[in-house]
Amino acid sequence: MTITHLVTHSGGFHADELLSSVILTRLFPGAEVTRSRDAAWITPGEGKIIYDVGRSYDPDTRIFDHHQSPNPLREDGQPYSSFGLIWKHYGRDYLRALSVPAQDLDDIHRSFDQSFVLPVDLMDNGALEPSVAGPLAGMTLPVLLETLKPAFDDRGADADDQAFAAAIPVARAFVEAAITVKAAKRRAEAMVAEAIAATGASRILELPMGMPFRSAVEKAGADHLLFVIHPRDSDWALTTIRQSADTFESRADLPATWAGLTDAELEHASGVQGAKFCHNARFIAVASTRDAILRMAELAVADCT
Repeated sequence: MTITHLVTHSGGFHADELLSSVILTRLFPGAEVTRSRDAAWITPGEGKIIYDVGRSYDPDTRIFDHHQSPNPLREDGQPYSSFGLIWKHYGRDYLRALSVPAQDLDDIHRSFDQSFVLPVDLMDNGALEPSVAGPLAGMTLPVLLETLKPAFDDRGADADDQAFAAAIPVARAFVEAAITVKAAKRRAEAMVAEAIAATGASRILELPMGMPFRSAVEKAGADHLLFVIHPRDSDWALTTIRQSADTFESRADLPATWAGLTDAELEHASGVQGAKFCHNARFIAVASTRDAILRMAELAVADCT
């Protein structure tokens, strides 16, 4: 069946139907987005996908609302918004449309659902207060997307519909960037795992380029690793390894005597010719050559062991 219309409600909009539209317009680029509450539009029928309106959830007839009672719930009892329902049924097709490798499909679908979709679902249903983000409450994605609605006194013709249409590419940028990052992370994990195997018992992990590495280090159980080196444009970088995703604390810091130094001062403090920079927080240093950065890494290991 050809999908000709993507139907959601008219009036003001929220993140859930906006993000649902991102998914559906990618999969059905020839379909028209129709915003209406008229019974004729929000009743299931040929060629329509209806979401966030209609007071029914029936994937067989392609209607995906969550405002009715009882409302659709995840297996763990947490509520769906329309975004969660659309992601559940169309998310894998969306990932295929973005050329996510088949072997990563289920993993990324699940990861994106938990890290991106679920928070939107919870906020839309009032099960999660924006205030839990503390000072960043106004910077959460659902709140930011809602700032794209027209002002209360902007009641020009089709103001809501025009704002909704303009907001879709903004929302799309966030969704597709998040998917791209997750797909890249999977590629990086494979490369880091290979590098860890080649490293053996060394405390220093050498990578062929800058890439996310902490999760792969954790998955490999490589607790002996303290520092990572890799080429960076025309020079080389030495970085620490954070203890976890929830902290900026490193397994080991670079030497205190290097903090904030550059060029000749750093060369003198480290005794390494070609040393160029060490951040004042001691989590990254830079040198001009691989030999220089490797020597700095060796000195950093000796300083903390």
